[in-house]
Amino acid sequence: MRKWPARAVVPAFAASALLLASGCSAGPDQGSPSSAGRASGAAASGAATADADRSLAVAAPATDATPTAVAHSGAAGGRAHKTALKVSSYDNKTRRAVISRASKVTSTPSTGATPSAGGTTAPGDIAVGDVIASAPAPGAPDGLLAEVTKVIGGADDGTEVQTAPTTLDTLLGDGRAKGSVPVDPASFDIDRLLPDVKISWARTGGIHSGPEGTKVPLGSLRVDVEAKVPAAEGAPVSADASVSGFVQVAPEVDFSYGGSAAQESAPGSAYLGVSGDWTSQWALKGRVAAATKPLRVPFAKLHADPVLQVGPIPVVVNLDLTCYFEISGDGSVTVDIEQDLRGDFKAGGAYGPAKGWTPVNESTMTSTPVRTSVTTAGKVKAALGAQASVGLYGTVGVTADLAPYLRGEAEGSVKATSGTGSGKAAGTSTAAASWAVYGGVDLSGTLRIQLAVFGTPVFQRDIPLGALHREWKLADGKA
Repeated sequence: MRKWPARAVVPAFAASALLLASGCSAGPDQGSPSSAGRASGAAASGAATADADRSLAVAAPATDATPTAVAHSGAAGGRAHKTALKVSSYDNKTRRAVISRASKVTSTPSTGATPSAGGTTAPGDIAVGDVIASAPAPGAPDGLLAEVTKVIGGADDGTEVQTAPTTLDTLLGDGRAKGSVPVDPASFDIDRLLPDVKISWARTGGIHSGPEGTKVPLGSLRVDVEAKVPAAEGAPVSADASVSGFVQVAPEVDFSYGGSAAQESAPGSAYLGVSGDWTSQWALKGRVAAATKPLRVPFAKLHADPVLQVGPIPVVVNLDLTCYFEISGDGSVTVDIEQDLRGDFKAGGAYGPAKGWTPVNESTMTSTPVRTSVTTAGKVKAALGAQASVGLYGTVGVTADLAPYLRGEAEGSVKATSGTGSGKAAGTSTAAASWAVYGGVDLSGTLRIQLAVFGTPVFQRDIPLGALHREWKLADGKA
Protein backbone atom coordinates (compact mmCIF):
# COMPACT_ATOMS: atom_id res chain seq x y z
CA MET A 1 0.00 0.00 0.00
CA ARG A 2 1.28 3.44 -0.90
CA LYS A 3 1.74 6.17 1.71
CA TRP A 4 0.59 9.66 0.99
CA PRO A 5 0.01 13.06 2.63
CA ALA A 6 -3.37 14.72 3.54
CA ARG A 7 -6.22 17.22 2.60
CA ALA A 8 -10.00 18.20 3.03
CA VAL A 9 -13.28 20.44 2.52
CA VAL A 10 -16.62 21.72 4.05
CA PRO A 11 -19.48 24.34 3.73
CA ALA A 12 -20.56 27.51 5.62
CA PHE A 13 -23.37 29.98 6.43
CA ALA A 14 -27.03 30.64 6.33
CA ALA A 15 -28.71 29.30 3.22
CA SER A 16 -31.63 27.27 2.11
CA ALA A 17 -32.41 25.48 -1.12
CA LEU A 18 -29.26 25.17 -3.20
CA LEU A 19 -29.42 24.57 -6.90
CA LEU A 20 -25.77 24.34 -7.94
CA ALA A 21 -26.12 24.69 -11.68
CA SER A 22 -22.41 24.87 -12.33
CA GLY A 23 -21.37 24.11 -15.86
CA CYS A 24 -17.67 24.94 -15.90
CA SER A 25 -15.70 24.29 -19.04
CA ALA A 26 -12.50 25.45 -20.62
CA GLY A 27 -10.73 24.54 -23.79
CA PRO A 28 -12.09 22.80 -26.87
CA ASP A 29 -13.40 19.29 -26.32
CA GLN A 30 -11.01 17.75 -28.82
CA GLY A 31 -11.16 14.02 -28.62
CA SER A 32 -12.83 13.96 -25.21
CA PRO A 33 -15.62 11.41 -24.90
CA SER A 34 -19.13 12.52 -23.96
CA SER A 35 -21.15 10.78 -21.27
CA ALA A 36 -22.82 8.72 -23.95
CA GLY A 37 -19.43 7.99 -25.46
CA ARG A 38 -18.17 6.81 -22.08
CA ALA A 39 -21.05 4.40 -21.78
CA SER A 40 -20.61 3.00 -25.27
CA GLY A 41 -16.85 2.71 -24.82
CA ALA A 42 -17.25 0.88 -21.53
CA ALA A 43 -19.66 -1.55 -23.16
CA ALA A 44 -17.11 -2.50 -25.79
CA SER A 45 -15.93 -6.07 -25.31
CA GLY A 46 -13.04 -8.11 -26.58
CA ALA A 47 -9.37 -7.30 -26.42
CA ALA A 48 -9.04 -5.65 -29.84
CA THR A 49 -10.39 -5.13 -33.31
CA ALA A 50 -8.46 -3.86 -36.28
CA ASP A 51 -10.10 -3.16 -39.62
CA ALA A 52 -9.06 -1.53 -42.85
CA ASP A 53 -9.03 1.98 -41.38
CA ARG A 54 -6.94 0.87 -38.37
CA SER A 55 -9.72 1.40 -35.85
CA LEU A 56 -8.73 -0.04 -32.47
CA ALA A 57 -11.25 -0.87 -29.76
CA VAL A 58 -10.73 0.57 -26.27
CA ALA A 59 -11.98 -1.76 -23.55
CA ALA A 60 -11.15 -3.34 -20.22
CA PRO A 61 -8.78 -6.27 -20.74
CA ALA A 62 -10.41 -9.66 -21.23
CA THR A 63 -9.52 -12.28 -18.63
CA ASP A 64 -7.39 -14.10 -21.21
CA ALA A 65 -5.67 -10.95 -22.52
CA THR A 66 -1.89 -11.08 -22.85
CA PRO A 67 -0.08 -8.58 -20.59
CA THR A 68 2.46 -7.54 -23.24
CA ALA A 69 2.50 -6.21 -26.81
CA VAL A 70 5.52 -5.76 -29.07
CA ALA A 71 6.18 -3.70 -32.18
CA HIS A 72 9.21 -5.16 -33.95
CA SER A 73 11.80 -2.86 -35.44
CA GLY A 74 10.82 -1.81 -38.95
CA ALA A 75 7.16 -2.83 -38.57
CA ALA A 76 4.94 -0.81 -40.93
CA GLY A 77 3.02 2.01 -39.25
CA GLY A 78 4.36 1.09 -35.85
CA ARG A 79 1.88 -1.76 -35.68
CA ALA A 80 2.05 -3.77 -32.48
CA HIS A 81 0.83 -7.32 -31.96
CA LYS A 82 0.15 -9.69 -29.10
CA THR A 83 3.14 -11.69 -27.99
CA ALA A 84 4.02 -14.69 -25.87
CA LEU A 85 6.76 -12.61 -24.23
CA LYS A 86 6.50 -10.95 -20.82
CA VAL A 87 8.54 -8.65 -18.60
CA SER A 88 9.84 -10.93 -15.84
CA SER A 89 11.62 -8.11 -14.01
CA TYR A 90 12.63 -4.47 -14.46
CA ASP A 91 15.12 -2.18 -12.74
CA ASN A 92 13.99 1.44 -13.07
CA LYS A 93 17.43 2.78 -12.09
CA THR A 94 19.39 0.99 -14.83
CA ARG A 95 16.35 0.58 -17.14
CA ARG A 96 17.30 -3.03 -17.69
CA ALA A 97 14.56 -5.60 -18.16
CA VAL A 98 14.47 -9.39 -18.33
CA ILE A 99 12.19 -10.68 -21.08
CA SER A 100 10.91 -14.24 -21.03
CA ARG A 101 8.13 -16.28 -22.55
CA ALA A 102 4.83 -16.02 -20.69
CA SER A 103 3.65 -18.94 -18.60
CA LYS A 104 1.47 -21.41 -20.42
CA VAL A 105 -1.71 -22.83 -18.94
CA THR A 106 -2.18 -26.58 -19.22
CA SER A 107 -5.08 -28.70 -18.07
CA THR A 108 -4.99 -32.18 -16.53
CA PRO A 109 -7.91 -34.33 -15.37
CA SER A 110 -6.69 -34.31 -11.77
CA THR A 111 -5.55 -30.73 -11.31
CA GLY A 112 -7.54 -28.71 -13.79
CA ALA A 113 -5.90 -25.51 -15.13
CA THR A 114 -2.30 -25.23 -13.98
CA PRO A 115 0.18 -22.50 -14.95
CA SER A 116 3.59 -23.79 -15.97
CA ALA A 117 6.85 -21.94 -15.53
CA GLY A 118 7.70 -19.25 -18.06
CA GLY A 119 10.11 -20.34 -20.77
CA THR A 120 13.34 -18.68 -21.76
CA THR A 121 13.44 -16.57 -24.89
CA ALA A 122 15.03 -17.80 -28.10
CA PRO A 123 17.37 -15.86 -30.43
CA GLY A 124 15.35 -13.42 -32.48
CA ASP A 125 12.49 -13.19 -29.96
CA ILE A 126 13.60 -9.71 -28.98
CA ALA A 127 15.91 -7.36 -30.87
CA VAL A 128 17.31 -3.84 -30.79
CA GLY A 129 14.63 -1.36 -31.90
CA ASP A 130 11.70 -3.44 -30.65
CA VAL A 131 9.14 -1.54 -28.56
CA ILE A 132 7.48 -3.23 -25.58
CA ALA A 133 4.27 -2.26 -23.80
CA SER A 134 3.57 -4.20 -20.61
CA ALA A 135 0.90 -4.27 -17.95
CA PRO A 136 2.21 -3.86 -14.36
CA ALA A 137 5.11 -6.27 -13.86
CA PRO A 138 7.77 -6.98 -11.18
CA GLY A 139 9.79 -3.80 -10.80
CA ALA A 140 7.34 -1.85 -13.01
CA PRO A 141 4.18 -1.38 -10.91
CA ASP A 142 2.98 1.41 -13.23
CA GLY A 143 3.47 -0.68 -16.36
CA LEU A 144 6.30 -0.35 -18.86
CA LEU A 145 6.58 1.37 -22.24
CA ALA A 146 10.14 1.10 -23.56
CA GLU A 147 12.37 0.54 -26.60
CA VAL A 148 15.10 -2.08 -26.59
CA THR A 149 18.47 -0.39 -27.17
CA LYS A 150 20.72 -3.37 -26.48
CA VAL A 151 20.35 -7.13 -26.07
CA ILE A 152 22.70 -7.90 -23.19
CA GLY A 153 22.36 -11.69 -23.15
CA GLY A 154 20.87 -14.67 -21.40
CA ALA A 155 19.61 -14.55 -17.83
CA ASP A 156 18.28 -17.26 -15.51
CA ASP A 157 14.69 -16.67 -16.55
CA GLY A 158 14.98 -15.03 -19.98
CA THR A 159 16.96 -12.47 -21.93
CA GLU A 160 18.29 -9.28 -20.33
CA VAL A 161 17.92 -6.13 -22.41
CA GLN A 162 18.77 -2.45 -22.00
CA THR A 163 15.81 -0.16 -22.60
CA ALA A 164 15.08 3.53 -23.09
CA PRO A 165 11.83 5.50 -22.75
CA THR A 166 9.68 5.78 -25.84
CA THR A 167 6.23 7.08 -26.83
CA LEU A 168 2.88 5.53 -27.67
CA ASP A 169 2.94 6.51 -31.32
CA THR A 170 5.72 3.95 -31.87
CA LEU A 171 3.11 1.29 -31.04
CA LEU A 172 -0.12 2.84 -32.27
CA GLY A 173 1.32 4.28 -35.48
CA ASP A 174 -1.51 5.22 -37.85
CA GLY A 175 -4.15 3.53 -35.69
CA ARG A 176 -7.20 5.28 -34.30
CA ALA A 177 -8.76 4.62 -30.92
CA LYS A 178 -11.36 6.28 -28.71
CA GLY A 179 -13.24 5.10 -25.64
CA SER A 180 -13.68 5.06 -21.89
CA VAL A 181 -13.30 2.31 -19.33
CA PRO A 182 -14.70 2.35 -15.78
CA VAL A 183 -12.17 1.89 -12.99
CA ASP A 184 -12.91 -1.11 -10.78
CA PRO A 185 -13.78 0.51 -7.40
CA ALA A 186 -12.26 -2.48 -5.57
CA SER A 187 -8.89 -2.03 -7.32
CA PHE A 188 -7.85 1.12 -5.42
CA ASP A 189 -5.07 1.05 -2.85
CA ILE A 190 -6.35 3.27 -0.05
CA ASP A 191 -4.35 5.21 2.50
CA ARG A 192 -6.57 6.47 5.33
CA LEU A 193 -5.13 9.78 6.49
CA LEU A 194 -7.50 10.32 9.44
CA PRO A 195 -8.59 7.77 12.05
CA ASP A 196 -12.32 7.57 11.31
CA VAL A 197 -12.37 6.92 7.55
CA LYS A 198 -14.49 4.10 6.12
CA ILE A 199 -14.52 2.72 2.58
CA SER A 200 -17.45 1.24 0.64
CA TRP A 201 -17.69 0.00 -2.95
CA ALA A 202 -19.92 -2.04 -5.23
CA ARG A 203 -18.97 -3.94 -8.37
CA THR A 204 -20.29 -6.89 -10.30
CA GLY A 205 -19.68 -9.92 -8.12
CA GLY A 206 -18.86 -8.09 -4.91
CA ILE A 207 -19.94 -5.43 -2.39
CA HIS A 208 -18.03 -3.93 0.51
CA SER A 209 -19.83 -1.72 3.03
CA GLY A 210 -17.90 0.51 5.44
CA PRO A 211 -20.58 2.15 7.60
CA GLU A 212 -23.33 -0.32 8.48
CA GLY A 213 -26.23 -0.25 6.03
CA THR A 214 -24.40 1.81 3.40
CA LYS A 215 -25.71 1.31 -0.14
CA VAL A 216 -23.42 2.24 -3.02
CA PRO A 217 -24.38 2.24 -6.72
CA LEU A 218 -22.70 -0.37 -8.91
CA GLY A 219 -19.26 0.84 -10.04
CA SER A 220 -18.95 3.49 -7.30
CA LEU A 221 -16.44 4.01 -4.51
CA ARG A 222 -17.48 5.87 -1.35
CA VAL A 223 -15.26 7.37 1.36
CA ASP A 224 -16.89 8.35 4.69
CA VAL A 225 -15.17 10.57 7.23
CA GLU A 226 -15.82 12.02 10.69
CA ALA A 227 -13.23 14.41 12.09
CA LYS A 228 -12.58 17.33 14.35
CA VAL A 229 -11.62 20.50 12.52
CA PRO A 230 -8.12 21.52 13.66
CA ALA A 231 -8.20 24.88 15.43
CA ALA A 232 -6.32 27.72 13.78
CA GLU A 233 -3.17 28.97 15.47
CA GLY A 234 -4.09 31.38 18.24
CA ALA A 235 -7.78 30.36 18.20
CA PRO A 236 -9.66 30.45 21.51
CA VAL A 237 -9.78 27.21 23.47
CA SER A 238 -13.58 27.23 23.13
CA ALA A 239 -13.34 26.86 19.35
CA ASP A 240 -14.61 23.39 18.54
CA ALA A 241 -15.98 22.21 15.19
CA SER A 242 -16.44 18.89 13.42
CA VAL A 243 -17.09 17.66 9.90
CA SER A 244 -18.83 14.48 8.82
CA GLY A 245 -20.00 13.10 5.50
CA PHE A 246 -18.83 11.27 2.42
CA VAL A 247 -17.51 11.60 -1.11
CA GLN A 248 -18.76 9.05 -3.64
CA VAL A 249 -17.31 8.75 -7.13
CA ALA A 250 -17.61 6.38 -10.10
CA PRO A 251 -14.41 7.18 -12.03
CA GLU A 252 -13.74 6.39 -15.68
CA VAL A 253 -10.58 6.77 -17.73
CA ASP A 254 -11.06 8.51 -21.11
CA PHE A 255 -8.55 7.82 -23.89
CA SER A 256 -8.31 8.65 -27.57
CA TYR A 257 -5.60 8.62 -30.22
CA GLY A 258 -5.82 9.56 -33.88
CA GLY A 259 -2.87 8.55 -36.03
CA SER A 260 -2.12 10.60 -39.12
CA ALA A 261 -0.43 9.20 -42.19
CA ALA A 262 0.09 12.75 -43.47
CA GLN A 263 1.94 13.83 -40.33
CA GLU A 264 4.21 11.04 -39.22
CA SER A 265 6.00 13.13 -36.58
CA ALA A 266 2.94 13.28 -34.30
CA PRO A 267 -0.57 11.87 -34.02
CA GLY A 268 -3.44 13.78 -35.56
CA SER A 269 -5.19 13.96 -32.18
CA ALA A 270 -4.95 12.63 -28.64
CA TYR A 271 -6.84 12.84 -25.35
CA LEU A 272 -6.30 11.62 -21.81
CA GLY A 273 -8.58 12.38 -18.91
CA VAL A 274 -10.69 11.20 -16.01
CA SER A 275 -14.45 11.61 -15.67
CA GLY A 276 -17.33 10.20 -13.67
CA ASP A 277 -20.37 10.68 -11.48
CA TRP A 278 -19.99 12.59 -8.21
CA THR A 279 -22.04 12.58 -5.00
CA SER A 280 -21.13 14.17 -1.68
CA GLN A 281 -23.08 14.73 1.52
CA TRP A 282 -21.59 16.49 4.50
CA ALA A 283 -22.26 18.49 7.64
CA LEU A 284 -20.16 21.12 9.43
CA LYS A 285 -21.07 21.91 13.03
CA GLY A 286 -19.55 24.01 15.78
CA ARG A 287 -17.45 27.10 16.23
CA VAL A 288 -15.14 27.72 13.28
CA ALA A 289 -12.19 29.82 14.43
CA ALA A 290 -10.34 32.40 12.37
CA ALA A 291 -7.60 31.37 9.97
CA THR A 292 -5.26 33.56 7.95
CA LYS A 293 -5.20 31.08 5.06
CA PRO A 294 -7.39 28.13 4.02
CA LEU A 295 -6.93 25.01 6.12
CA ARG A 296 -6.91 21.93 3.85
CA VAL A 297 -7.14 18.51 5.48
CA PRO A 298 -6.83 15.42 3.27
CA PHE A 299 -8.60 12.41 4.73
CA ALA A 300 -7.95 9.67 2.14
CA LYS A 301 -5.52 9.00 -0.70
CA LEU A 302 -6.46 6.47 -3.38
CA HIS A 303 -4.38 4.93 -6.17
CA ALA A 304 -5.20 2.55 -9.03
CA ASP A 305 -3.47 1.37 -12.19
CA PRO A 306 -6.30 0.43 -14.56
CA VAL A 307 -5.26 -1.17 -17.85
CA LEU A 308 -6.95 -0.16 -21.09
CA GLN A 309 -6.75 -2.72 -23.88
CA VAL A 310 -6.23 -0.51 -26.96
CA GLY A 311 -6.27 -3.02 -29.76
CA PRO A 312 -3.51 -5.48 -28.78
CA ILE A 313 -1.74 -2.90 -26.60
CA PRO A 314 -2.07 -2.78 -22.78
CA VAL A 315 -2.10 0.95 -21.97
CA VAL A 316 -1.53 1.41 -18.24
CA VAL A 317 -3.21 4.46 -16.69
CA ASN A 318 -2.09 5.70 -13.28
CA LEU A 319 -4.91 7.33 -11.32
CA ASP A 320 -4.64 9.09 -7.96
CA LEU A 321 -7.47 10.69 -5.98
CA THR A 322 -7.09 12.70 -2.78
CA CYS A 323 -10.31 13.42 -0.85
CA TYR A 324 -10.15 16.47 1.40
CA PHE A 325 -12.07 19.16 3.24
CA GLU A 326 -10.97 22.80 3.35
CA ILE A 327 -12.08 25.65 5.62
CA SER A 328 -11.18 29.33 5.85
CA GLY A 329 -12.60 32.31 7.74
CA ASP A 330 -11.75 35.73 9.13
CA GLY A 331 -13.70 35.57 12.40
CA SER A 332 -15.10 33.13 14.94
CA VAL A 333 -18.48 31.93 13.74
CA THR A 334 -20.69 29.10 14.89
CA VAL A 335 -22.40 27.12 12.15
CA ASP A 336 -24.64 24.12 11.66
CA ILE A 337 -24.72 23.24 7.96
CA GLU A 338 -25.81 20.25 5.89
CA GLN A 339 -25.48 19.88 2.11
CA ASP A 340 -26.15 17.22 -0.53
CA LEU A 341 -24.40 17.55 -3.91
CA ARG A 342 -24.72 15.47 -7.08
CA GLY A 343 -23.30 15.82 -10.56
CA ASP A 344 -20.52 14.78 -12.88
CA PHE A 345 -17.09 15.98 -13.91
CA LYS A 346 -14.46 15.67 -16.63
CA ALA A 347 -10.84 16.77 -16.61
CA GLY A 348 -8.13 16.09 -19.14
CA GLY A 349 -5.90 17.26 -21.93
CA ALA A 350 -6.72 17.25 -25.67
CA TYR A 351 -4.21 17.52 -28.51
CA GLY A 352 -4.72 18.83 -32.03
CA PRO A 353 -2.04 19.89 -34.55
CA ALA A 354 -3.42 23.43 -34.83
CA LYS A 355 -3.51 24.35 -31.10
CA GLY A 356 -1.31 21.71 -29.51
CA TRP A 357 -2.38 20.61 -26.04
CA THR A 358 -5.41 22.35 -24.52
CA PRO A 359 -7.26 21.73 -21.24
CA VAL A 360 -10.69 20.13 -20.96
CA ASN A 361 -12.53 20.80 -17.69
CA GLU A 362 -16.24 20.37 -17.06
CA SER A 363 -18.34 20.03 -13.94
CA THR A 364 -22.10 20.09 -13.49
CA MET A 365 -23.40 20.04 -9.92
CA THR A 366 -26.87 20.26 -8.41
CA SER A 367 -27.75 20.48 -4.74
CA THR A 368 -30.71 19.57 -2.59
CA PRO A 369 -31.99 22.19 -0.10
CA VAL A 370 -29.70 22.68 2.89
CA ARG A 371 -30.33 23.36 6.55
CA THR A 372 -28.07 26.10 7.88
CA SER A 373 -27.70 28.24 10.97
CA VAL A 374 -25.01 30.78 11.84
CA THR A 375 -24.26 33.08 14.74
CA THR A 376 -21.77 35.91 15.16
CA ALA A 377 -20.35 38.22 12.52
CA GLY A 378 -17.58 37.09 10.21
CA LYS A 379 -16.81 35.17 7.05
CA VAL A 380 -16.40 31.48 6.41
CA LYS A 381 -15.87 29.25 3.36
CA ALA A 382 -15.86 25.47 3.32
CA ALA A 383 -15.47 22.82 0.63
CA LEU A 384 -15.49 19.04 0.35
CA GLY A 385 -13.64 17.98 -2.76
CA ALA A 386 -11.10 15.79 -4.51
CA GLN A 387 -7.81 16.29 -6.29
CA ALA A 388 -7.14 13.89 -9.16
CA SER A 389 -4.07 13.09 -11.22
CA VAL A 390 -3.97 10.83 -14.26
CA GLY A 391 -1.00 9.67 -16.31
CA LEU A 392 0.41 6.83 -18.39
CA TYR A 393 3.09 4.28 -17.46
CA GLY A 394 4.17 6.16 -14.33
CA THR A 395 4.21 9.70 -15.76
CA VAL A 396 1.68 12.24 -14.48
CA GLY A 397 -0.06 13.97 -17.38
CA VAL A 398 -3.05 15.83 -15.89
CA THR A 399 -3.85 17.12 -12.41
CA ALA A 400 -7.25 18.56 -11.52
CA ASP A 401 -8.86 19.84 -8.33
CA LEU A 402 -12.66 19.81 -8.04
CA ALA A 403 -13.93 21.75 -5.02
CA PRO A 404 -17.68 22.42 -4.60
CA TYR A 405 -18.09 24.90 -1.74
CA LEU A 406 -20.34 27.12 0.36
CA ARG A 407 -19.37 30.64 1.40
CA GLY A 408 -21.10 32.79 4.00
CA GLU A 409 -20.65 36.25 5.44
CA ALA A 410 -22.41 38.24 8.16
CA GLU A 411 -22.14 41.77 9.56
CA GLY A 412 -23.16 42.93 13.00
CA SER A 413 -24.54 40.79 15.82
CA VAL A 414 -26.43 38.13 13.93
CA LYS A 415 -28.24 34.88 14.38
CA ALA A 416 -29.47 33.56 11.04
CA THR A 417 -31.11 30.28 10.10
CA SER A 418 -32.45 28.71 6.96
CA GLY A 419 -34.12 25.37 6.37
CA THR A 420 -35.20 22.97 3.69
CA GLY A 421 -38.45 23.50 1.92
CA SER A 422 -39.81 24.35 -1.51
CA GLY A 423 -36.40 25.32 -2.87
CA LYS A 424 -36.72 29.00 -1.93
CA ALA A 425 -34.71 30.65 0.80
CA ALA A 426 -36.44 30.47 4.15
CA GLY A 427 -34.17 32.55 6.36
CA THR A 428 -34.61 34.47 9.60
CA SER A 429 -32.17 36.77 11.33
CA THR A 430 -32.06 38.84 14.52
CA ALA A 431 -30.35 42.04 15.63
CA ALA A 432 -29.04 44.81 13.41
CA ALA A 433 -27.22 42.68 10.93
CA SER A 434 -27.12 41.34 7.40
CA TRP A 435 -25.99 37.99 6.04
CA ALA A 436 -25.61 36.16 2.73
CA VAL A 437 -24.69 32.68 1.61
CA TYR A 438 -23.22 31.63 -1.75
CA GLY A 439 -22.64 28.34 -3.49
CA GLY A 440 -19.90 27.67 -5.99
CA VAL A 441 -17.45 25.36 -7.68
CA ASP A 442 -13.72 25.85 -8.15
CA LEU A 443 -11.86 23.83 -10.76
CA SER A 444 -8.12 24.09 -11.31
CA GLY A 445 -5.19 21.98 -12.43
CA THR A 446 -2.26 21.51 -14.80
CA LEU A 447 -1.31 19.75 -18.02
CA ARG A 448 2.14 18.28 -17.54
CA ILE A 449 5.03 17.95 -19.94
CA GLN A 450 4.81 14.16 -19.63
CA LEU A 451 1.75 14.13 -21.93
CA ALA A 452 4.38 14.00 -24.68
CA VAL A 453 4.24 10.23 -24.04
CA PHE A 454 1.69 10.21 -26.88
CA GLY A 455 4.44 11.22 -29.31
CA THR A 456 3.28 14.83 -29.59
CA PRO A 457 5.72 17.78 -29.44
CA VAL A 458 7.25 18.30 -26.01
CA PHE A 459 5.93 21.16 -23.86
CA GLN A 460 8.36 23.90 -23.00
CA ARG A 461 6.56 24.20 -19.66
CA ASP A 462 3.52 22.90 -17.79
CA ILE A 463 0.21 24.35 -18.98
CA PRO A 464 -2.24 25.58 -16.30
CA LEU A 465 -5.81 24.42 -16.76
CA GLY A 466 -6.87 27.83 -15.54
CA ALA A 467 -8.73 28.66 -12.35
CA LEU A 468 -12.33 27.98 -13.38
CA HIS A 469 -14.72 29.63 -10.93
CA ARG A 470 -18.51 29.82 -10.73
CA GLU A 471 -20.48 31.29 -7.84
CA TRP A 472 -24.11 32.22 -7.22
CA LYS A 473 -26.12 33.63 -4.31
CA LEU A 474 -28.22 31.11 -2.40
CA ALA A 475 -29.84 33.23 0.28
CA ASP A 476 -29.52 36.51 2.16
CA GLY A 477 -31.31 38.55 4.79
CA LYS A 478 -31.35 41.63 7.01
CA ALA A 479 -32.57 42.17 10.53
